[in-house]
Amino acid sequence: MQRLQVSADNVANANSDGPLPSAPAAVQAQYPAAYAPQQVDQVETAGGGTAAVVSSVEPGTVVMFDPAAPYADPNGLVASPNVDYASEAMQQVTASYEFAFNALVMRVYSQIRKSALDILT
Repeated sequence: MQRLQVSADNVANANSDGPLPSAPAAVQAQYPAAYAPQQVDQVETAGGGTAAVVSSVEPGTVVMFDPAAPYADPNGLVASPNVDYASEAMQQVTASYEFAFNALVMRVYSQIRKSALDILT
C-alpha cells in the first residue's frame, strides 16, 4: 500500500509550487518550498524477496511560468513539483495489482495449509 500512498500524495500535491531554490532568503522564509515528490522502487533483499524503498524524485522540481504567484521571480518563474500524471496513474494501477496478487497468495497459502491439515488428520 506504500506505492499507492506515495502516488496519492504526489497527485494531491502536484500543484503545490513555491519559490525557486535560487530565490532570496526573505522570499524562501515567507513562502513554503514546492512539494518534493517521491517514488517507490522495488528492490531485492538479501536472502530473497523484495522491499519497497521510497526515495525523492530527481529533479524534485521544474521551473514553471506563473507571474501571478507572489513568490515568482522577476521573470515570473516558480518551482513546481516534478509530477508526471501518466506515471502516477501507472503506479496506482500497479498498486492495485500488487494488492490483488498478495491477496491471492494469502488465499492459496490458506488452502494449502488446510489441505495439509486434512492429510494429517
